[in-house]
Amino acid sequence: MSRRTEIDVRPITEAEFPDWNRALNTGFLQPPAVAEEQLEARRRQFVPGRSLGAFDGDRCVATFRSFDQELTAVGGGPVRADAVSNVTVTATHRRRGLLTRMMAQDLAAAKERGDVVATLIAAEYPIYGRYGFGPATTLTEWAVDVPRAGLDRRWAAPEDGGRIDLVDGADVRKLGPGLHERLRRAQPGAVSRTELWWQARTGVVNMNGTPWTEPYYALYRSADGEVEGLASYRTDDHWGDAKQPLNTATVEWLLAVTPAAERALWHYLCSIDWVQTVKSGWRSPDDLLPHLLPDPRAARITTQADWLWVRILDVARALTARTYEGQGSTVLEVVDRAGLTGGRWRLEAGPDGASCVPTTESAHLVLDVAELGALWLGDASAVRLAALGRVREERAGAARVVDALLRTSRRPWCPDMF
Repeated sequence: MSRRTEIDVRPITEAEFPDWNRALNTGFLQPPAVAEEQLEARRRQFVPGRSLGAFDGDRCVATFRSFDQELTAVGGGPVRADAVSNVTVTATHRRRGLLTRMMAQDLAAAKERGDVVATLIAAEYPIYGRYGFGPATTLTEWAVDVPRAGLDRRWAAPEDGGRIDLVDGADVRKLGPGLHERLRRAQPGAVSRTELWWQARTGVVNMNGTPWTEPYYALYRSADGEVEGLASYRTDDHWGDAKQPLNTATVEWLLAVTPAAERALWHYLCSIDWVQTVKSGWRSPDDLLPHLLPDPRAARITTQADWLWVRILDVARALTARTYEGQGSTVLEVVDRAGLTGGRWRLEAGPDGASCVPTTESAHLVLDVAELGALWLGDASAVRLAALGRVREERAGAARVVDALLRTSRRPWCPDMF
């Protein structure tokens, strides 16, 4: 009978980085061998102490990485976040608690650093709730049937006097970061982007090892010359049997800081010769796109799913970092099995600000820290969670009070994968 060896979970050294990347590729079902160009690009993400590995002898069998991030709270305030990524466990070493050990180390360090929340994009839904993460934003993807949309295919320029130009990667690296910052400061759920993000999306560095082909970049300037929108998209080349174009334009990302820019970019994409379908990429579930078309039914939802997950690390700072449209108060009992931020808290909030302090008063609503993460950005409903048995009212109507305080008129959105 074979005996399992003790698995060592620890921050990796720079010398262990190639083996860690081999385990990472294996966990994501990519070819295990990591090309030197890809490895060098990934080294730019390496921060000592923030990349964890589980080692069976000398072999890395699980991976975990976190990095500093800013997340925009409701109202536009930035909060410090511990962004979790590159989580894998090799199939030969599952069910040994390796992810639990890596997560516990990382979240404890994030709490010690003073991070307000942790964030991640969950590949599988059931995994992360047990670590206190809750699904806080949703994404929607549409496929637009261009002929049905009812737009004038002879469209030539924005009706507001602005203009659209095709630009190259150097222009995107110059103009994109500032535009994204404007969007991020106004969009709850949006996260910061690094210089490496822009370089990877414009072909300067190759993170995944696949051959680079340049997409198209469409830039929108308002009538006074202000950059207000930017989109990256690709097209295929598909013709039907009757020599009819059946091409698709697939949006990789689209940033717009004004409704005019958003309208102009979508109308441009739906006017490209030979394009019959426009795939929207990852958008907010209440995106304007369908209703920018004369026939909104031309935009068919192809994907709708949870996206950004949030783990609250500091209840008081998280609830005072955001704004509130209404006035009210409640007492929340937050259950945190990891012991990072549980307790009973009195929240008093209104348009002029909020306070959140520990209290011995009786709780109005009892909820797990994961459910608080789902509610914090304003997308989830406490009333709905109560109906599902995931929060518990100790005072009648408490869930409605929480909804009146936390929910927002526009839904949060995270445009990014990380």
